[in-house]
Amino acid sequence: MSAEAAALRLGTTVATTAAQLWLGGRRREQERRMPMAELVRLRVPGLRFQRSVERQFEEIADAVFDRLAPFLEREFRGLDENGRQAVLNGVCDTFARADLSDEAVLAADANPAEVVRRITSSVAAPVGLSEAEERLYEALFAECCEYYVRIVRNLPVFEERALTELLARTTSLGAEIARILERLPDRSLFAPEGTDRDAEFRRRYLELVSTTLDEVELFRRTSERAAAQARLSVAYVSLRATGDDGSRRRAGGRAVPLLRPDMSDWEQGGGESSGMRVEAALGGASRVLLRGEAGSGKTTLLRWLAVTAARGAFTGELAGWNGLTPVFVKLREYSGRALPGPEAMLDSVAGHLTGVMPKAWVERQLESGKALLLIDGVDELLDGERRGVREWLRKLLAAYGDVRVVVTSRPAAAGADWLRREEFTALHLDRMTPPDLAAFVRQWHQAVRELGEELPCEVEELPGYEQSLLNALKDRPHLQSLAGTPLLASMLCAMHLNRGSQLPRDRMELYRSALHTLVHERDAHRNVPSALDNGLGLKDKLVLLRDLAWRLSDNNRSEISLEQAGVFVGRKLAGMRHLDEQDGARVLEQLRHRSGVLRSPAVGRVDFVHRTFQEYLAAEEAAEEDRIGNLVERAHLDLWRETIIMAAGHANRPQREELLGGILDRAEVEPRQTRKLRLLAAACQETVPEVSDELAGRLDAAVEALLPPRRKTDPPALAAIGPSLLRQLPRSLSGLTEKAAEETVRTVALIGGEEALSTLERYAMGARGAVVSALIDGWGYFDAEAYTDRILARLSLKGHFVHLTHSGQLRAASRLSPGAGLGIRYPLQDFAAVKELPRVPALILGALRGKVDLSALEAHPDLRTLALLGDVSMSLVNPGALEGLPQLRQLFLSVCGTSELADLPLGPKIKLVSLWSSTNEPCLPRGLNAVSTIPGLVLELHGVDVAAWLSAPDFVLPKVRRLSLHDCVLPDSPDALDFPGVEVVVH
Repeated sequence: MSAEAAALRLGTTVATTAAQLWLGGRRREQERRMPMAELVRLRVPGLRFQRSVERQFEEIADAVFDRLAPFLEREFRGLDENGRQAVLNGVCDTFARADLSDEAVLAADANPAEVVRRITSSVAAPVGLSEAEERLYEALFAECCEYYVRIVRNLPVFEERALTELLARTTSLGAEIARILERLPDRSLFAPEGTDRDAEFRRRYLELVSTTLDEVELFRRTSERAAAQARLSVAYVSLRATGDDGSRRRAGGRAVPLLRPDMSDWEQGGGESSGMRVEAALGGASRVLLRGEAGSGKTTLLRWLAVTAARGAFTGELAGWNGLTPVFVKLREYSGRALPGPEAMLDSVAGHLTGVMPKAWVERQLESGKALLLIDGVDELLDGERRGVREWLRKLLAAYGDVRVVVTSRPAAAGADWLRREEFTALHLDRMTPPDLAAFVRQWHQAVRELGEELPCEVEELPGYEQSLLNALKDRPHLQSLAGTPLLASMLCAMHLNRGSQLPRDRMELYRSALHTLVHERDAHRNVPSALDNGLGLKDKLVLLRDLAWRLSDNNRSEISLEQAGVFVGRKLAGMRHLDEQDGARVLEQLRHRSGVLRSPAVGRVDFVHRTFQEYLAAEEAAEEDRIGNLVERAHLDLWRETIIMAAGHANRPQREELLGGILDRAEVEPRQTRKLRLLAAACQETVPEVSDELAGRLDAAVEALLPPRRKTDPPALAAIGPSLLRQLPRSLSGLTEKAAEETVRTVALIGGEEALSTLERYAMGARGAVVSALIDGWGYFDAEAYTDRILARLSLKGHFVHLTHSGQLRAASRLSPGAGLGIRYPLQDFAAVKELPRVPALILGALRGKVDLSALEAHPDLRTLALLGDVSMSLVNPGALEGLPQLRQLFLSVCGTSELADLPLGPKIKLVSLWSSTNEPCLPRGLNAVSTIPGLVLELHGVDVAAWLSAPDFVLPKVRRLSLHDCVLPDSPDALDFPGVEVVVH
């Protein structure tokens, strides 16, 4: 439905209702509910007069149409066809059911707002509307009531009835005036004009915040084109934060190249960050200084907090924030001018509303403690202006001490203790873990669905793009390492989408794009004052950063003092004659604050936010300054590995020949370094665009000399060469020793990708022994379903053990051949799922929580070994189900929870029971006597308080064959462990 059609229908409804009032008078109800044309024919004599009256009311309908059409044109954009129709029907139906008689209008003093209030309190609103539809319904109904009242007040018959009503009211005039006086607003210091308009203004303000801040830039199709915006509330992903003490040191050097992570890393919450969810961290403090590097999601988080507060939609740890009024202040808008007082804080978000804001409204929100003050971008102001922010905050909080505040900054601009005197808690936004990154990719693709025709692909193709990118991230560790922040992850998503799901295999291009985005383009697009003030262009910044990266690497360092770095920058500036600024320390500060790639890991120190950026820039500087010989000399050092690989990509052809040829020359004359140098030369093939035929032959010979892998350390080193290695591996394992075949399989698994999966598929044919074990271990590096169908389902697994490391493998495990032992290493949410597994002789579950219903084990009557290990919350339900396991010989069990060992039906065939403390402290299991008195049993106790057991009043002498004590609390006297007929072993 178009806006014009909707406006015409509403105009006709309003005009018809007015005509019914005018022509219906006080007559019968059925007459007042007639259509206008029929009522005109009934009440107006003569055809000419009838036509004249109808034309007048059609003109009234047209006037209402002219007012509503532009409004609907604007508001309809956010609704689909069904939503528009539902709102329109709701308004028309309410008009039809409402009492809009002259008596009702007069009872409301012909005040449109009062008419609306009375109708909404007596007529039920339409049901089933979304939040946006409900807001439009309320606004539209109020507008129509406004027009209706203004129309009927000018009808001649209404003036006559109003006079009659007025005379009837004079008898109670005094009481009426008294009631009017009672309704006058109470005035106070924070409400000089009362508060009667506060609720209405707050509603309008929150609607505006909910709409204007609910957007986020997802990608640009070209650098010149305006960025595509999507709803933040759809794209938002929860991040992690840790307490911030100002020390954020990165691991120093790399001893080994990056390897593909196991797929379990993409599911569990471990990884680089051990922090809590940022929402939980915020919920525990009323004043927070939130620090994070460039692109870590600081501004996005504040916008999400504002939108969620406006909608009252907080859950979990932040549920107590519902009811707060968000006030979002972008500090960069106050560069060069005074910071805002309370009355001006709404200007950037709700400037169009501030003209009708009740006097001192913001002050009342702050004073009541119901404001959520969100202050974004301390680092985006000039250095001299940042000191003013702290004083401004101090004065603000002195006046309004109960307000909740979140302030954001990059670490270089505000130390962790910058607001400590004001009792702020410092938090740091962490890099995304693999599960966070996977969630981000999914939400990003969900959010861009709303862009429709702005997308470079069909909406229906987005799930394929999403899965393709996730596969690439899981297969290529360099991608995962780069995409540690929302900004860079979004860049990867956009690049992948714009390139038709193809990311460049050459990571050099990825690093180049990331550097340009962080160093210059992002601040330029946002017009950040502190970035625009320095006068440095992108090339200038990169020249300075390259020089600094080389100086760090040249001295085998990852960080230096700010003073020394300033000296280096000053020396480089001396040769950049086109720049006016020559103060190295000042320029370094500007780069540290705004380049996005430098940071201060500790007070007075500077380093690169990611080791990759230092290596990439140092490599570019080496090529620019022709320091190839320097690189060849250092080729045997692990710390220089990545720099040399990327230098091969930066170098021109003669430099490449010199670099790779020099490395291979060294490999021929330095036996102790031969293997390492050949591996490095082979790995450089990833980044070089071309080599001469002679060099290509030398590289092939170097790789052939490394194959096949034979040692456990070989697969990681060889896999770092990349997919090009697959072409030089044998098509079959038949000519290899078992050890070489096993390590070849492990090498291919670590390389990953579709080509690697096809190679393993060939290797699976006829596999035996250690090769089968290696193929089983490779499951964790590929899609669980595909790997099961193409490889594991073809193997005989009897006598082998299969470990499930993530939940994606559980469903696929049902298709494994029977006979293998199974271990589940991740937290199993529903123990009943073990019923779907193939019948196994051994089942080890290592991360159980909550109730464990053992009746699910009935599906495994062949079990000989069972391990049920978990935390203190684990409790066994239906322990009698163990009687249905006649072959059970070994039981490993976590104790110290609520389970009673006496309830376990342990028959005479059981040979070993191993009990493990489920806490970090020694404990005493309940019912231990029931197990320790089983004759012929081997009983192992791990972390048990044996001293407490022996001194318990109900202690019974053990009758087991052997008692092994591991890390237990023992009695003071060794003689206390002398039990007749029992072999006691203490570990």
